[in-house]
Amino acid sequence: MTGKCPFSSRRGFLAAAGGLMAAAPVTALRAQTATQKGITPAAQGPGRGLTEPFYAPRQGGIVTALQSHTFFATFDLAADRSDQIVTMLKAWTEAAARMTQGLPAQPMDAYGQGEDKPAGDSGEAIGLAPARLTITFGFGPGLFVKNGKDRYGLAGHRPEAFVDLPAFTGEQLVAAQTGGDLSVQACADDPQVAFHAIRQLARIAYGTADLKWTQTGFMSNYAAEDTPRNLMGFKDGTQNPTATRPEATSGGSPRAGLNEVVWVTDKGPAWMHGGSYMVARRIRIALEHWDRTEISFQEEVIGRHKYSGAPLGMKNEFDPLDLDRTDKDGNSIIPDTAHVRLGAPESNGGAQILRRAYSYNDGSNFTAERWPPWRQGIEFDAGLLFICYQRDPRAGFIRIFDQMSKLDAMNQYTTHVGSGIFACPPGPAQGGYIGQKLFEAV
Repeated sequence: MTGKCPFSSRRGFLAAAGGLMAAAPVTALRAQTATQKGITPAAQGPGRGLTEPFYAPRQGGIVTALQSHTFFATFDLAADRSDQIVTMLKAWTEAAARMTQGLPAQPMDAYGQGEDKPAGDSGEAIGLAPARLTITFGFGPGLFVKNGKDRYGLAGHRPEAFVDLPAFTGEQLVAAQTGGDLSVQACADDPQVAFHAIRQLARIAYGTADLKWTQTGFMSNYAAEDTPRNLMGFKDGTQNPTATRPEATSGGSPRAGLNEVVWVTDKGPAWMHGGSYMVARRIRIALEHWDRTEISFQEEVIGRHKYSGAPLGMKNEFDPLDLDRTDKDGNSIIPDTAHVRLGAPESNGGAQILRRAYSYNDGSNFTAERWPPWRQGIEFDAGLLFICYQRDPRAGFIRIFDQMSKLDAMNQYTTHVGSGIFACPPGPAQGGYIGQKLFEAV
């Protein structure tokens, strides 16, 4: 792209396409080293060696401090009966609990001391620290009803809030990167640890569930008090809810706190109490187009200053948006089509979500840009693995993104190509398994 951006007037663009940017004490898992044939948990050390609890009232990897790498995977079920799924979930739960503590997914027989058979773990993570590994499980709509069929007798237990995502303006979803009966997200500070976790669960699932689509993601190292930047160079997640949110919206009402936004309460079915609903979106960004856009226009697209992260016209990242501010001519300081305006609670009846996004880079391939100058050629296949959690997707992501898909100025740079929605149940109790209350209710 050469010359001035064709949408250089902040009020000259009305989009019609999709886009969206936006330590509890560790419960030790008994190593049972006598059954490990010499395989013991990796030594604990600062940072990368730390463990996150697995057996807990709520699943890890939702409000856990962001790790630097993720491997997200969805599966389609091949099982004929629900008891086959339960058997797999029990094995998944045990394997996940072990791996988060630095153990192999399953006990490993010492080669030469018994029957020669496939190992209980592929072995590439032996000796690696747990790297704060979390493994978060979700149930897709296809677990309840698929192709109009209640395959496992679970249709009557599908929560009212767990709706299918509607078709959004501008999305170009690829079937091979959309949907899934189950989801698993492994997050860790070591990419090999995250990949290892998904690899083991896929191996355990053989014959019961098949991989549908996967996506890796990364997050640069940053201080705990800092907001990470996405591939567009802007801070991503500034408006996330926190445990305490003292400031008010520009309308004067207080923002909801983290617990109120994320966790399902007794208003949902018992098997989801303490769980959360996840929406995952694979968003390709036209980086070549973005990189040739003037910084001032980039800032008007986002509604924040690029380097400080502050709302337009302000100095500090966490200064209030104050969407009512105007310039000397009476125009809004933050444009009507700015990303942060359209995503703000005060623009969506108070709707909020918890963003937990990762950047992705899948190399390059041929693509045709959706907006002028409609360049075609080899471009980066890179963007955002957008993941968010909420108590009710109808009042969260769906409400927010319906408006953004139609009006957000960012839509000229982003295309949603993958998607999924999943019900993430509460964490399992020690001795139990993920989703136990759902299957016991059948």
